[in-house]
Amino acid sequence: MDATVIVVICLFAILVIMGMGVPLAFVVGSFAIVALFLAWGGGGLSEAGLVTFYTFFKQDWTPLPLFVLLGCILSETKLGKDVFQVANSWLSRLPGGLVVASIISEAAMAATIGSSIITLLIVGKVSVPEMERLSYNKAFSTAAILAGGVLGPLIPPSVMMVIYALFTQESIGRLFIAGIIPGIILTVMLSTFTILTCLRNPLLAPRSVGGNSSDRLAAIRSVWKIWPIVVLILSILGGIYLGVMTATEAAGVAVVIALILCVVFYQFRLPNLFRSLVEAAKISGMICFIIIGAMMLTFMAGTSGLGRDLANLITSVGLSPWLIVIAINAIYLILGFFMDSISVMMITLPFLVPIIKGLGFDPIWFGVVTVVNIEIGLITPPMALNIFTAKEVFGLPLGELIRYLIPFLAVLVIFLGIIIAFPQLSLWLPALMRG
Repeated sequence: MDATVIVVICLFAILVIMGMGVPLAFVVGSFAIVALFLAWGGGGLSEAGLVTFYTFFKQDWTPLPLFVLLGCILSETKLGKDVFQVANSWLSRLPGGLVVASIISEAAMAATIGSSIITLLIVGKVSVPEMERLSYNKAFSTAAILAGGVLGPLIPPSVMMVIYALFTQESIGRLFIAGIIPGIILTVMLSTFTILTCLRNPLLAPRSVGGNSSDRLAAIRSVWKIWPIVVLILSILGGIYLGVMTATEAAGVAVVIALILCVVFYQFRLPNLFRSLVEAAKISGMICFIIIGAMMLTFMAGTSGLGRDLANLITSVGLSPWLIVIAINAIYLILGFFMDSISVMMITLPFLVPIIKGLGFDPIWFGVVTVVNIEIGLITPPMALNIFTAKEVFGLPLGELIRYLIPFLAVLVIFLGIIIAFPQLSLWLPALMRG
């Protein structure tokens, strides 16, 4: 049987089996090995071993478990609570101030954790009870926090950016830096929309009163609480941007700094360390199994010529490259309804990246677009992973949560259109990097 036909059948089989609830880590690897054997016999199985060896022999993937460990360490502390309290002390008197503080807190935590679901849970568990106490509309507040979760993998460091870099052989450091300006823009857009919405409907978020000199002094004094997160951000992004450290070195330095800060200032002890290591091992192990299977699938797509043939077919049709980009984004949004972000990337990148390169687009820019697009899919009704997580954690009716989430989704789609239309928003900072 032709190798291209085998790859196509394998891809459809993976989608069907995943729809039945089988974990991606087992599905992709199993079908990839079967496809390699059917295409090349015993030599295909030898290639499966070589792909696994060379994938992890290279050091490109090493930032991934380190950044996962960094996120797990910080999730064991009350750093998220401190960040929210500082943001709240400065912003609470704005219309919807606590919601805006939550979004700003997500941006700050995203700069050290890099996961939408972890950022959502850390900030949400602190801020939602406080908003309930002050009679904020719970569904509106949670919807805003869900939308802000997109900042998690967009603002560096980002596990999704590392995975994208592994598949495209692009610089992890450049991908990290490419997400900074879009992350700032999205933070401003979500915060502005929240303020305008609460001005139009004050019942969603009753405004705080006060503002005397003692309150302002307390807000200024509270800033010292977030200096650890500033140190972590500077150690990660400063080292990468200035060319002093690679992404792997920056991840290792950040983990060491985080451990010291957490032990000294956040009562981080051996039980916390044990839980962090176990959780990081579970997450990293799952991702590594998925990477192995996906790399085999990438090898199949490359050697069979399917990715190249697909790229040539699409470029020969004569459609506008921008129409093709819009179609790819629509595919990502739809897949995000049903699958988690890593699964979507693993299955699509072997086929879509050759198309993007063939059309002449910058892979760094496409990486930012891909991450944003997939994360929007994760909060797009009806079958979105992050929506169901928020529903269960915060105890909200699904219909009410979706009703308040839709306007925020509109803001996210507008933001996606902006970064697609203006690639330099993602490419300007990476072009200035040293090293």
